[in-house]
Amino acid sequence: MSKLWKSVLDTIYEIGNNSGCHQMPERSFFYKGRQFPVCARCTGVSIGQTTAIILALFKRFLSFPIAVLLLVIMGFDWVIQAIHIKESTNFRRLITGFCGGLGLFSIYMKILRKVG
Repeated sequence: MSKLWKSVLDTIYEIGNNSGCHQMPERSFFYKGRQFPVCARCTGVSIGQTTAIILALFKRFLSFPIAVLLLVIMGFDWVIQAIHIKESTNFRRLITGFCGGLGLFSIYMKILRKVG
C-alpha cells in the first residue's frame, strides 16, 4: 500500500474517531483486512442520514411517528445490549443504526423545511 493511500485511510479513521464512535474492532466491519472508520451501528446511522437527505431532496419525508419509531428501534437494540440482555450482531447494529439515522435526519429535514 502506498504511503499516500495509507495516509488517506488513517485520516478517514481519525475522522471516525473524532465523530464519537468507539471503533471497537469486534463491533466493526472489515474490508480487505482494514477496519471501517466507524462501527457497524455508526455505519448504519451514516447510511440512514444520507438516505434521509436524498429523500428530502426529492421532497419525500417520513411522518413524525414513523421517524420516532425508527429512533426507538435503534434505541431498543442499544439498550438490550447495554444492560446485557442480548448481545447485538454487527448486521443488526447496521440495520438498527440505519433506522436511527433515517429517523433522526427525517426529523431534522422536516424541521429545516418548516424553518426555511
